[in-house]
This record gives sequence, C-alpha cells and structure tokens, in this order.
Amino acid sequence: MPEQLLLMYAVLPLWLASGVVDWALHRRSAIETTSGTRESALHVLMLAELGIPVLAVLWLEINAGVLALCVAGFVLHELTVYADLRWSVTRRNISPLEQMVHSAQEMLPLVGLALLAVAHWGQAQALIGSGAGSADFAPRLKSVPIPGAYLVSALAGSAVVAALYLEELARCLRK
Repeated sequence: MPEQLLLMYAVLPLWLASGVVDWALHRRSAIETTSGTRESALHVLMLAELGIPVLAVLWLEINAGVLALCVAGFVLHELTVYADLRWSVTRRNISPLEQMVHSAQEMLPLVGLALLAVAHWGQAQALIGSGAGSADFAPRLKSVPIPGAYLVSALAGSAVVAALYLEELARCLRK
C-alpha cells in the first residue's frame, strides 16, 4: 500500500529528523539558561504523547482503537505544544528556523494520521459512526508484521531522539 510506504519511509523518518534538528537548535540556544526544565519536561511529555501511538501503529493491527489512540495522542500533543509555546516564547528567542522545524513536528503526525485513516478507511469511518462496518477496539498484534529490519531501525531512531531529549532535560536539571 502506498500509504504504508509513505508512513514508513517519509513521515516517520522526517519526523524523527525534525526532532533531532529541534534538539540541536535547543542546544545551540542554551535552553538550560532560558526556559529550562519546564520547557524540556514538556518536550519529553510530547515524545510520550506521540511515542505511544507510534508503538501501537508499529506492533498492532490498525483498527478503530489504534486510530482513536492516535487521535488522542495528536490532540494531547497539540495542547502540550500550546503550553510549551506559552511558556517558552516569553523566556527565549525562537528563531524562524526553529519555528519551521516545529511546523514539521506538528504536521507530520497529522499527515501520518491521515494516511492511516485512508489506509484503514472502514475502521476510520466506523470510529466516527459512519460506514457499514462496526468499530473494532480490540488490541491485536499485526497478522503481517512490519519487517524486522524496519522495526529495528524505527525503534533505534526513536530511541536516539528520546535519548537526546532526556539529555536536554538532564542538562536543564543541572542548571
């Protein structure tokens, strides 16, 4: 399916790359001396809010339950982005480049969610109460797993991003 290929080889890698770039911009601007621990903790929270749905997408059959989890994660992420920006914009300069990176970090999960919904249209319709089928909320491992090499790469990339943001939080806590 082209949607799955776009998710695997465009959306997720670009999203992870934008996380690395954002971390580097925070490091360059010495976030630990400006908005500090509170902003960094919000970054870790945002990782969890979308990391959990990503893990579900990697391991579970995509059904109404997984789609609902993805929607909830996206909404929570956006609310946390708002809280992050309300805190940080008054405490540090957010460069145009960093703002563009943030745009990618916000839009790529939405693009991913849209691609998942299109690829699993029956369950997307059932989730909102339309269509002929019924919503399936039961968590089940994928009947056709994602290739192991891809899973290892995706999990390794995700672990790198998580480690970078934990390093940022540790740096802020030391200040």
